[in-house]
Amino acid sequence: QVQLVESGGGLVQPGGSLRLSCKVSGIIFGIYGVSWHRQAPGKQREPVAEITFERSINYADSVKGRFTISRDNAKNTVYLQMNNLEPEDTAVYYCKAALGSGEYWGQGTQVTVSS
Repeated sequence: QVQLVESGGGLVQPGGSLRLSCKVSGIIFGIYGVSWHRQAPGKQREPVAEITFERSINYADSVKGRFTISRDNAKNTVYLQMNNLEPEDTAVYYCKAALGSGEYWGQGTQVTVSS
């Protein structure tokens, strides 16, 4: 059974930081591309950052310079370090693991940026 479990969300003030983690089990993590996505209320889910199995990285323009994605294959975990958070970053954040046409999603973790 494949499981992706996100953690690390919460309430933070503008300008603050959070580190999200996504623990993956049930797949050979090292050969999967993994990514973070987010969905704000009333909006479509959007990609935030991705890291391939070769560690090639891409970011959405809105988070470049503020967010950093990384992976630890020994721990089957992908991270998203989020700095200088803005109210517009408020959303449910999801991680995804993908290989070819197959993909798996986590249940999401809420991030709220508010003073």
